[in-house]
Amino acid sequence: MKITGKSHVYGDNIDTDRIIPGKYTKTLDLQSLADHVMEDLDPEFSKKVEKGDIVVAGENFGCGSSREQAPLALKTAGVSLIIAKSFARIFFRNAINIGLPIIELKDYHIQPGDIIEADLISGLVTVNGQSYTGTKMPQVMVDILNNNGLVNYLAKHKTYKL
Repeated sequence: MKITGKSHVYGDNIDTDRIIPGKYTKTLDLQSLADHVMEDLDPEFSKKVEKGDIVVAGENFGCGSSREQAPLALKTAGVSLIIAKSFARIFFRNAINIGLPIIELKDYHIQPGDIIEADLISGLVTVNGQSYTGTKMPQVMVDILNNNGLVNYLAKHKTYKL
């Protein structure tokens, strides 16, 4: 599973309240979530993000409350992949469960606007001719992502193998 997109770069400890403020989470309208995604961190993000773009962050991305709306808001806004030095565990699981790819990458030199190519299976991330090796996604998680999330995966396969 290969993904290519333009980077949006942020720092450490981006919590779920900064990804989607709690005041906007009382809806089932995913587009409403996307309209307000990252607005407390980067008020222009929802206007400048394009389908296929990639969010790059530092340590502990998605920390804070366990709201599933955070990865849903990013995915609905068009984000195709999140690369971070580390993820809060619940955000990691929520992202996979809703079909939003993520890669943990400890060291990188990525600037805003760089074009990134990433291979989820190998964990290889390439930007500006430089390659980095991130975490390799287990096959079951790649299969869940290929089915656009856990619900679709289980509806199709009825179970999963580890």
